[in-house]
Amino acid sequence: MKEKKAKGISRRDLIKGAGAGLLVAGLGSNIIIPGRAYSAGKELKILQWAHFVPRYDKEWFDSFAKQWGDANGVKVTVDHVHISQVVSRASAELAAGQGHDLIEFFAPPSHLEPAVQDLTDVNKEAEKMFGKQLDLAKRSSYNPNTNKFFGFCHGWVIDPGDYRKSLWEKVGKPEGPETWQDLITYGGAIKEKHGVQLGIGLSQELDSNMAARALLWSYDTGVQDANENVIINNKRTVEAVKFMAELYKKAMTPEVFAWGAASNNRALIAGRASYILNSVSAYRSGQKKNPKIARDVFFVPALKGPRGTQWASEHVIYNYTVPNYSKNADTAKQFLLALVANYDQSMYFSELYNSPAFFDAPVKSGNRGYPGVKGAKKMRDLHNTWFAKDPFALPGEATDKLKGLRDAEKWSTAVGHPGPSSPAVGEVFGTFVVPNMMANAARGMKPELAIEQAEALIKIIYAKWREKGLVGGKS
Repeated sequence: MKEKKAKGISRRDLIKGAGAGLLVAGLGSNIIIPGRAYSAGKELKILQWAHFVPRYDKEWFDSFAKQWGDANGVKVTVDHVHISQVVSRASAELAAGQGHDLIEFFAPPSHLEPAVQDLTDVNKEAEKMFGKQLDLAKRSSYNPNTNKFFGFCHGWVIDPGDYRKSLWEKVGKPEGPETWQDLITYGGAIKEKHGVQLGIGLSQELDSNMAARALLWSYDTGVQDANENVIINNKRTVEAVKFMAELYKKAMTPEVFAWGAASNNRALIAGRASYILNSVSAYRSGQKKNPKIARDVFFVPALKGPRGTQWASEHVIYNYTVPNYSKNADTAKQFLLALVANYDQSMYFSELYNSPAFFDAPVKSGNRGYPGVKGAKKMRDLHNTWFAKDPFALPGEATDKLKGLRDAEKWSTAVGHPGPSSPAVGEVFGTFVVPNMMANAARGMKPELAIEQAEALIKIIYAKWREKGLVGGKS
């Protein structure tokens, strides 16, 4: 009986293109390279943002992609752009109907669903090969209203609090903040007594978006409910927005209104921030540029709201899409499965910035280009071991700084929380409605008015996508 194909590629073809079989020496590492793809195209063009940990691109990903291509008879081209240019570059290519075959986004590109191919087959195959995908990863790449995977999420980035231990010790909180209120109580004291502000952005950039959502969720509110109804205009949102306005007044300075994605990193490394919401990349940069500050940086999990609710957004959610115009979708899918198979190296060469979406994926045996971890059989084993004892700690530096982040998936969620990351969520995220709301209140606008304005914009966006049948809910 002829094997049924899904969207042009059969399971047999996927496995032939991604099944581990050949070890090829890489630049300082050994990479699992799939056997020659049965139906692979001769070319694969990839567009993605330049990684925040430079060695990831330079020492691993680019060489991995080339070696995979060489083994499969595919010419692979990887183009890196600044993270701020990804959406505009991708939008231009989608509008033109030509460009790259794989485009990687840093947040759910759900608003582009009509312009990209359905990746249900490769998502299902990945779960058969590597085990269950992390829920927040699926909710960032799947639309339940259309039953379509608009993306393939191979990994995500934890978004903890990074704090300067020496400064928090001086105000009686050496283990760092536990609640949002601690940022005002202790962070405000640090600013008043020591002249060092908090680093939470209130601008149109990634970190401000994530921080604003984490605050709303921890105050038991958000943009939408689980059924995709807009709920932002409620008393708990008022409570959260009032808090942000007070936090700005007590612990921050006007520069946060003009920050870019790397501004809080730079502030921390320069010694001008007592606490930021960011991934480990800021700390890694500090280890290289200002080791003295880096040794003073420690981490805390998501902060608790007034009723004990504790949520943080993933800092980055990796999402590859295949545009409708691409004629190399089969090859792209095979490459994605090969990437997941080698995620131990993705984790290591990103210096633990990348965390796997498939924690149960097996760790390959042999020389993998990093010091072996005894007894590690799955990605979860590597994750737990490395976060308990950081292999990238500086000489003489504490190696257990990251241990509190080992269970980060328990307090991390997707940007559509508690519902799916729909096209409406994607557009609200991409147009910075929520951080703009927070910034307006911090600048003096009445919180209720800031929320009403945000709600009006959000409802217009939701109505547009509901009319297209891509978003659920009624209000």
